[in-house]
Order: sequence, then C-alpha cells, then structure tokens
Amino acid sequence: MIDSKESLRRYLEQDRLALNRQQDKGPRLFHDEIWRFEILLRKVEYDINCRSGMLGNVIRKYHKFRFHRLSVRLGFTIPPNVFAEGLSIPHYGTIVVHGGARVGRNCRLQEGVTIGATDGSHKAAVIGDNCYFGSGAKVIGEVTIADDVAVGAGAVVTKDITEAGTTWGGVPARKISQKDSHCNLCGALFQ
Repeated sequence: MIDSKESLRRYLEQDRLALNRQQDKGPRLFHDEIWRFEILLRKVEYDINCRSGMLGNVIRKYHKFRFHRLSVRLGFTIPPNVFAEGLSIPHYGTIVVHGGARVGRNCRLQEGVTIGATDGSHKAAVIGDNCYFGSGAKVIGEVTIADDVAVGAGAVVTKDITEAGTTWGGVPARKISQKDSHCNLCGALFQ
C-alpha cells in the first residue's frame, strides 16, 4: 500500500520496470496511455491514503477525474489499492477487477481479464506475487492463488491454486504444467 512519497516513488519505478519503459523518460504524448493510466492509479492511491485538508481534497478530485476519464477510454475497471507494485498491462482491452481483490507484486494482466466476486459477495481473490493472467482469463470468487502462477488464456479459476510456480488452463482451470510465470513477466523485475 502506498503510504508515503517514498513508497509512491517505489511503486512508480516498479511499474515502469514491469512495463519495460526506459529510465529517465516519462510517458510519450501518444502511445503511452497505459503507462499514464498506471501513473494516475498510483497518484490516486497516494491521494486516498495520504492527502488531507482542503488542498488535498482538490488534488484528489482532480486526479480521480483524470483517472476515471482514462479508465473509460482504455476499458479498464481497476479500483485503487488492489495491486501491489510492479503492475503490467501490456495491451488495451477490457479489464475488470473487483475492489475487494488483493494482488501481489509484479502482476501482468493481458486484455479481457476479469478478477471478480460472486454471489453478491464483497470478497474477491487474493493473488500472490509474480502472477500472469493470459487473454480472457477469469478469476471468480473468493479464491487464493499462490506465487509465480500463470493462468492461461481463456482459463476460468473458481477454486484455490495452492501450488506455487505452476501453469493453469481450461474451464474450469486445472494444472497443465510445472512451469512458473517468470517467462511471461518482464525480465527487468528479476534482476
């Protein structure tokens, strides 16, 4: 959770590495909308967790407004304070994440991913570090996913995945390999 300027800087740096962007360069005017989205996500998280007072309220509303507009444009429904540092979204496309979900460090979401709740519950998945979700993957309900897990394209996870370093696919998802998720994540994260 972002709870200081230092943690905000750390989150932004880890997100930059996860997106494989060059150091000392900010987002380009065109073609870096996803990076700008992630920066705004982290600023909104900082505003919610750390800012107070009248000026803080104005800044928070401004960042939330810009964040909402960019979210709608990109098709992302990602609430603040769900993802730890190192979030990577490589492509545009609908991504829906429940506000009750908790996702660890270095998560990569392809387009069409849903991490949601079920049966009107306010509880959603708890996902470990270094996880990868392929195009169209779905994680439904209050499930737990271990570290270093890859969920293949189109897979539907409805039960806990407790084996770290495995790959899962199918409907419903079942283990298809002992291979971990690292080949699907940016190599700069593991240096």
